[in-house]
Amino acid sequence: MTIAASIFKAYDIRGVVGDTLTAEAAFQIGRAIGSEARERNVSTICVGRDGRLSGPELTGALSDGIRATGVDVIDVGRVATPMLYFAAYQLETFSGVMVTGSHNPPDYNGFKMMLGGDTLAGDWIQKLYQRIVNNDFASGHGGYRTHDIVDEYLARIWGDIKLARQMKIVVDCGNGVPGDFAPELFRGLGCEVHKLFCEVDGTFPNHHPDPAKPENLQDVIQALRDTDTEIGLAFDGDGDRLGVVTKDGNIIWPDRQLILFAQDVLSRQPGCKIIYDVKCTRLLAPAVRTAGGEPLINRTGHSFMKAALKEHPDAGLAGEMSGHVFFKERWYGFDDGLYAGARLLEILSKVADPSVLLNALPNALSTPELNLKTAEGENHALIARLQHSAQFEGAENIISIDGLRVEYVDGFGLMRASNTTPVIVLRFEADNAAALARIQDDFRRVLAKETSEALPF
Repeated sequence: MTIAASIFKAYDIRGVVGDTLTAEAAFQIGRAIGSEARERNVSTICVGRDGRLSGPELTGALSDGIRATGVDVIDVGRVATPMLYFAAYQLETFSGVMVTGSHNPPDYNGFKMMLGGDTLAGDWIQKLYQRIVNNDFASGHGGYRTHDIVDEYLARIWGDIKLARQMKIVVDCGNGVPGDFAPELFRGLGCEVHKLFCEVDGTFPNHHPDPAKPENLQDVIQALRDTDTEIGLAFDGDGDRLGVVTKDGNIIWPDRQLILFAQDVLSRQPGCKIIYDVKCTRLLAPAVRTAGGEPLINRTGHSFMKAALKEHPDAGLAGEMSGHVFFKERWYGFDDGLYAGARLLEILSKVADPSVLLNALPNALSTPELNLKTAEGENHALIARLQHSAQFEGAENIISIDGLRVEYVDGFGLMRASNTTPVIVLRFEADNAAALARIQDDFRRVLAKETSEALPF
């Protein structure tokens, strides 16, 4: 069959249901994953799905494709993405496929994949595409069974996390699949939970399940204002990312959360590495050093973060500006928004006013992520040219592991090619407005030499 090459992304497979992603395509992708599993001596794969309307059909077709290669399937049903990862560890398959569109619009769906403990990304995802093009499949008759992982997952967290006191919290699941589990999880930890949009609905009728966008956190902010709750937690569509809001309505972005998590981890695992992505605040590294840890900057992308955690066995924690947080200390090293929320409450329960602690975290003047749209593929070409030729005025340090992160004495600017959409992602941070403006002017000057597109800053 012909299959759209465009759905094979850097970190996952993702397309529009009924257009680039059909049940027939899911079957072929299952055959490719199963064949790759056979090559890696993987005999069983866990499969789960989020709350999207297309989930059951695509999961069925994917599972049939995997089984057609002689690989067994354990179907864990409708779960959050981290629960699928947990099942892979708990059931000792170390392999899983999550059918999820994450925070994309309702008409999208896709697959996140792990085989033998390795997250499939980059060239490995392209290899799956080539298998389909070349009809390069193993054959066999794999078995099928179901397994309910929910109780084991909840019990594992309840056994690990202990709150110092009862807390009153807002939980906003944006009608994503975490709504099936988050209220029970946090009530089991001793919280009084004020629920927002915890009914799973793949049309997302209230707001989009993406806590990285401030507009999606306005309902949490309002609920904190209207009730006697003390902190707000928000989750993305498949539960692997966390958003945090204080009582006074301040959004604590993930790079600042990471400072708090790092301080906590380092109190028990002194000297360990803390890994963070190029989009994070430059205040994070000195905070990690002050807490006795070793900061390590890394490429953006959950698969790159997991690879870095494997490469550095002495790392206790990793995190991204996007909200993916990976605890290796006391946990498994995969990104889990629900567990991160529980770990946060464990820390906050030790103080009388969580908002005071969160608002006191190091902070700087910064922009959100800004996107410069380009033609398909041009974003990578543009960044490659700039990495070779760009000259920045007054730069103290230039980091080029993922685009260009240019650090100045009083701030930084970043531009990198997105691996999921044809855009250049930009972000700026500085000590004050004058420094921010100067850094942005430096980037405007550099970009103007290579592109005539209107800049988003």
